[in-house]
Amino acid sequence: MHSLETRPEAGSPRSRLFVYNGGFLTQKRLRRMLELAGYDIRLGLPGREDLVGIWGNSPTAHRGRAVAARYGTGLLRVEDAFLRSLRPGRAGEPPLGLLLDRKGAHFDPAQPSGLETLLARAPLDDTALLSRARDAIQRLKDQHLTKYNAFDPAAAVPDPGYVLVIDQTRGDASVTASGADRARFLEMLYWAQEENPGARILIKTHPETAQGYRAGHYTAEDATGRIELFDAAVSPWALLEGAVAVYTVSSQMGFEAILAGHKPRLFGQPFYAGWGLSQDEFPLTRRQRRLTRAQLAAAALFLYPVWYDPFRDTLCDFETALDSLDAQARAWREDHTGWTAAGMRLWKRRPLQRFYGRHKRMVFADTPPQGSRRAMVWAGKAAEGSAAVRVEDGFLRSRGLGAELVPPLSLVTDTKGIYYDPRQASDLEDWIARRATLTPAQDRRAAALIRQLTGAGLSKYNLGGTVPELPAGHRILVPGQVEDDASILTGAGAVNTNLALLQAARSANPEAVILYKPHPDVEAGLRTGAADAADLADLVLDRSDPAGLLAAVDEVWTMTSLIGFEALLRGVKVTTFGAPFYAGWGLTTDRGDIPARRQARVPLEGLIHAALIDYPRYLDPVTGQPCPAEVVAERLAEGQIPHPGAANRLLAKLQGVFATYAHLWW
Repeated sequence: MHSLETRPEAGSPRSRLFVYNGGFLTQKRLRRMLELAGYDIRLGLPGREDLVGIWGNSPTAHRGRAVAARYGTGLLRVEDAFLRSLRPGRAGEPPLGLLLDRKGAHFDPAQPSGLETLLARAPLDDTALLSRARDAIQRLKDQHLTKYNAFDPAAAVPDPGYVLVIDQTRGDASVTASGADRARFLEMLYWAQEENPGARILIKTHPETAQGYRAGHYTAEDATGRIELFDAAVSPWALLEGAVAVYTVSSQMGFEAILAGHKPRLFGQPFYAGWGLSQDEFPLTRRQRRLTRAQLAAAALFLYPVWYDPFRDTLCDFETALDSLDAQARAWREDHTGWTAAGMRLWKRRPLQRFYGRHKRMVFADTPPQGSRRAMVWAGKAAEGSAAVRVEDGFLRSRGLGAELVPPLSLVTDTKGIYYDPRQASDLEDWIARRATLTPAQDRRAAALIRQLTGAGLSKYNLGGTVPELPAGHRILVPGQVEDDASILTGAGAVNTNLALLQAARSANPEAVILYKPHPDVEAGLRTGAADAADLADLVLDRSDPAGLLAAVDEVWTMTSLIGFEALLRGVKVTTFGAPFYAGWGLTTDRGDIPARRQARVPLEGLIHAALIDYPRYLDPVTGQPCPAEVVAERLAEGQIPHPGAANRLLAKLQGVFATYAHLWW
């Protein structure tokens, strides 16, 4: 829900919004968000029932204010929301959310804004709302998300124990509205030293100052003695964690300091001042309500802004916007230094470039990376002991086979090993162990993704097919695998052929109905693994839909097949003879050798969150942007994906024919 002061209620007449700032016309995302929020942008002169839109206290805002005063119309103040984008708007990136306010500007204490009204009067005691807020705060911390996000969360911050003094840009509207200037900032710096004798003082430079867009209030001349000017691009959450005290005039980082558990000392009157969560040098007497951090976050992040979903072109809730921002930030943080990739077949290079080369083009070479570039290698081609990051297909891959050169919609990178090789630890194992405990939000998201996948009948390749009439009885599905596949060679153990798996399943279940499904790559004639199942299986299921089969069987017996994972999603009992990534966590019956390091007992939602949300990266085939798992699942369900042409299919066949001529492909 949103404040009544921000936008029309659903079903109410739309508002004509007259604007006198070119940005409202030239910024496509801004126009679209206002349209979705119920405002139709117009040029000309307004009537008394219309509104005039202004961008905060920008240099052009006076035009709109003058027109509104002359014609007696209301003002709609538009500002960026508190989570915006990777880089500042001056770098040309569109916002993810907007603050739309008909009462006042949230940063201007001269009159109450819509946000202040919410904080003062809204019933902020709903249990579900506050639980969401606490989850949101934790997620912002864990994923290091803030207003601008082009920084490495692992970047070094000073040793803890410092007093943090936050600089802001000169001319910033919130600074001006608080009546502050350089003298006020120097006063704040004085008190930071006076009130914290002997402590190091760290002045955090504003990102726009560090990037050369606007000057700040502090200069190198202010950094004397125990005072240090710090302009590195680091996570504000990491910086706040090491601070013993926080001083600011009106920075958004003061809001984040409250969320991080601080009680910042304020030398201005920002929206978060006056609610009992800060030490206010200039208190606002009209703000008397005492709030918790969760209540402040609920109003500022849920109730006040409008958030935009760029993948579905609609307004959305905060969590959906956060999913989008997380995908964008993760891609930049992993890719901005560039990759040098080895062991990549020619046809894979374009999809890899789309995934990992957005911010700096990938270099495909077998030599070590130059400068700050990272090394990447296709997992199956990684040399023993290689320090290169391994890359592989994800678990929601495509609609079509990789062996038929269908580009992937998800890929995984692993800095320790790779998910299918149990001989060494992997990043996925770490994620799974970490998800033994989930926050309520993580549990809800994983459960919703399970419903989305199972409801749409999605699997790794989504090849379709039918499900024939099956014999009655206790049905056990035995999925065939490619017998020279890396997951078999590294993790299958004693039972390592399709025939041996069928024999084991039949021996242990003499009365059961054994259903054998050959692997799609084997059926397509692209890989090895054919098995004569006539004497062991009651039915061989050629080109059958795996999702449909899982809805009709009681168990799955497998070596390391991903069908075992997909069976778990659907509540089907799974027995493993190898050590696939999903075995050993208490969710499967394991007859193979499971690594002793897998000790955590993990709920199904934890496994799903690790394997489908935390571990892979996804690329939206419609927008070409990094996206959350839910978007790819939706595209697969709706068929909004590229289809390979005849040339791809011919190339796939030639690849199989000439596979021994490795120099043609690597």
